[in-house]
This record gives sequence, C-alpha cells and structure tokens, in this order.
Amino acid sequence: MASLARASLCAPFGVRSRVPCRRRTSGICRASALSERVVQDATAAFAVPGSVSFALGKGGLPKCVLTHKNGSSAEVYLFGANCTSWCLPSGDDVLYVRPDAVFDRSKPISGGIPLCFPRFGPSDEMQQHGFARNLDWSVISSSADPNPDDPEPSVMLMLKDNEYTRGMWDHAFQATYEVTLRRDKLKVEFCVLNPEKDKKGRGNDGPIEFTAALHTYVEVVDAGDQRKVFVKGLEGKKFIDKAIDVDNVQEKVASNTLLFGPSVGLFDRVYFDTEPEALLHVGTGAAVAVENTAGWSDTVVWNPHETLDGEMWKHFVCVESAAVSKRVKIETEKVWKAETNLSIVNL
Repeated sequence: MASLARASLCAPFGVRSRVPCRRRTSGICRASALSERVVQDATAAFAVPGSVSFALGKGGLPKCVLTHKNGSSAEVYLFGANCTSWCLPSGDDVLYVRPDAVFDRSKPISGGIPLCFPRFGPSDEMQQHGFARNLDWSVISSSADPNPDDPEPSVMLMLKDNEYTRGMWDHAFQATYEVTLRRDKLKVEFCVLNPEKDKKGRGNDGPIEFTAALHTYVEVVDAGDQRKVFVKGLEGKKFIDKAIDVDNVQEKVASNTLLFGPSVGLFDRVYFDTEPEALLHVGTGAAVAVENTAGWSDTVVWNPHETLDGEMWKHFVCVESAAVSKRVKIETEKVWKAETNLSIVNL
C-alpha cells in the first residue's frame, strides 16, 4: 500500500467575507489558504505518482484525482465526499454534474455521486438527505498497489461526529468512504462504525439507526427518447412513487422497462428489496450497470423532468443505491458496510 497512515487533514473553513481578498484577514483568503494547506498535506501523506494526486478543484475546493494506467480517471471532492467524475479512456464521462451546481460550500454539489447520510429524503431533524454531503471529509488513506501490474488507485475519506452533527443527530459515529478506480469499474464503499462509549463519555451506549443512499447522477443522451433511454432490472418490485404519495407503497409493481419524458413527467420512485443490478440504457448503444454489491437493499430512480429549469432533465437519470425501506441498525462496536460498483455494458 502506498500509504495506510491515518491523518485528519481537514480543518474548519473560515466564513466567507465581503471584504476584498487582498486583505489577509478576509474569510475568503483564510478558506483559500486552508484549502491549499489541505492539498499540500494530502499530497505529502497520500499522493502516489501517476495514480493518486490532490489539487484545488472548482471553487477552490480540494479534490483527489485518481488515474488508471488505461487512461481512465475519477475525481473526488473532499466536500461531501462527492465523486464528481468517472472518465473513461475514450474521454467520455459516465457521471453528470448539473450546470447549476455550485462549489462554494453553500449547498451540496448537485451531481456526481452525492452521499445521503444519516437520512435519505426530507427529515424533521436535519436538512434533506442528511449532513454528510454538506461537510468536509478528511483523507485517511490511499493506495495503488493491489496488483502492481495493473494498479487500482483508491482514496479513502473519513467523517466523524462533531458538535454540528450532534446538534441534528445526537449520536457518535465514524464513517469512511472509499473510491477505487478499477480497469473497467468504479467501486464505491461506504462504511459506518458505531463506537462504544468510553470512560470519557465519548461514543454510544446503544445502537444507532439511519438511512443512506448514493445519489448517482448518470449522463444520458436524451432522457426523453424512450426508444433509447430507459432502466431495466427492477421489474416486479414494489415501490413508492414519491411523485404521487410518499407514504404509501403502491399495490402495482414495476414494469419491465422504466421510461422517462413528457408522457411520464416527474419520475421519483423508491423500489424495495431489489436485485443486485439495474441497467440504465444511456442512449449510445451502451448501458451503465449499477450493482448493489453489498449492504444496499433498495434502488431509487429519479428524473426531475420539468421540475428543473430548461431541458436539464434530458441529460441525466439518477439510479441510486439505497437503504431506505427500513432503517439500518448498528449495535455498538459494529460496522455496517455497503458497496456499489458501476460498469459499462456494451449492448
């Protein structure tokens, strides 16, 4: 392994200021300096030449860039632990980032693979989809050596509870998020540890419960073209149609093919107890396989149609790995592990 040392590299960022950036005391300059320091520290501790690097991304936010020897790459922002890009050797990006996405920490990054935790959907306790996608994560390890002849670069990030998270969800936790760039797949692993209470009162004395999802945005040619863009693999599954009623499972079950477009409108469904793989046909003669390899029990499919401005809805469909039909429950000192693998299927 290139580096298995553990380190907390992210510090709280300063509040942005309206004072011009030339003043060293401004919030913007402090945030910029902290971001640069995060990149420098991560590079020193975890960079792997030719495989794992760190840089300032959009909005000056720190990101990790994974590069495979076959020419593919992936980008992971530390803010929200969001993998915003999986670029194939051909130069085509599988993931989609919305043109209205902002990179200033004012809101989660709209696109890529936002991580929903410890809640999926609206909540009375906290912001929609939880706080994990709104916070800076720390780099704790990197690697490119599982197979020296065919390195698979990876980066692991970590988020722990703090005063801010406990104000919404009064539990201790330790979450890790690892992205691995394989020759023909993108692997994403999400783990949550329930730490037992210690002598200083840190940790939990009982189980924790949560819901979670990977809100994966996949780029398509035209979601309105029902001949070419559709989802298969969820047929026969019961679902909640959130566009109709978020509280009731429909008596009907999923059809063989899920379609989008003007005749359908907003598509927002949670499918329960799904098979490990769903196929999103993207309109190019290929499909993206979303494989719920471990942990995930459900699949969410979302296309906003005209609930978003313009024709943005035509360019993506979200097929999401989820654990939402019932809450995940972890006893103290136990770890819940979930894994998703994305791959391309040529039809």
